Amino acid sequence: MTIEMSALIYWLSGMLWALGRVGGFCMVAPIFSATVMPARIRVALMLVLTMVLAPLAPTQLDLFSATGAATMVSQILIGASIGFVLQLVFQAMSYGGVLIGQSMGLGFAEMVSPTSNATSPVLGQYYLVLVSLLFLAMDGHLQVISLLADSFHSLPPGAVGLDQKSLWAVAMAGRDLFAGALRVALPAMTALLLVNIGFAATSRASPSMNLFAVGFPISICMGFIALWLAMRGIAGAYSSLQAAGWSLMQHLAGF
Repeated sequence: MTIEMSALIYWLSGMLWALGRVGGFCMVAPIFSATVMPARIRVALMLVLTMVLAPLAPTQLDLFSATGAATMVSQILIGASIGFVLQLVFQAMSYGGVLIGQSMGLGFAEMVSPTSNATSPVLGQYYLVLVSLLFLAMDGHLQVISLLADSFHSLPPGAVGLDQKSLWAVAMAGRDLFAGALRVALPAMTALLLVNIGFAATSRASPSMNLFAVGFPISICMGFIALWLAMRGIAGAYSSLQAAGWSLMQHLAGF
């Protein structure tokens, strides 16, 4: 069996365009870029996705021309922008946990996050684990892979990719999604605010009471109770944030 050079280049170009878009996505997107997974597994996952999506990406562009280099940069930016929006959704939920921790006095409790190898508050990591489990349970990873596959039809290699309007939409999404983090933390923060108001009234009524010794453990206990009561609204808050992020990811994919 003989293989023509033109067919080999055509297949190789599809692999490289798919690798650029998938690689950009896997470098930024949560779970896919988690350092808790060994590097070999992440690279293997990226290569498997590239091989699956490669038949959707072949084009007649020359790989070694200036146009081909610009197209490869565009593919990486498209995949990275989609992964960045998904990362914003996860970090918004995590930041909601950070706000609750600061309100209940656990803002100083930090540890090294296994997903990023950076120090972060424990409640922020707790919410990040919750949103990761919700993402996998709701088949979010399959939906994102399907979006990447469909993006090769709506935005094939060589087409006009991200423009100034799309980049501005990503910047505005960061503002809106982190406003959603405040909605995630608002119920627990409101309950803890009432507790602190009660401590203020007690301090005025009995100035000799040592509120630092009494109020701190009470604030933490009430914070855990408020956190437990707020758990039932986590799925709804995540769904609203994910819907906003999904709409923007579809826009970036050319839909």
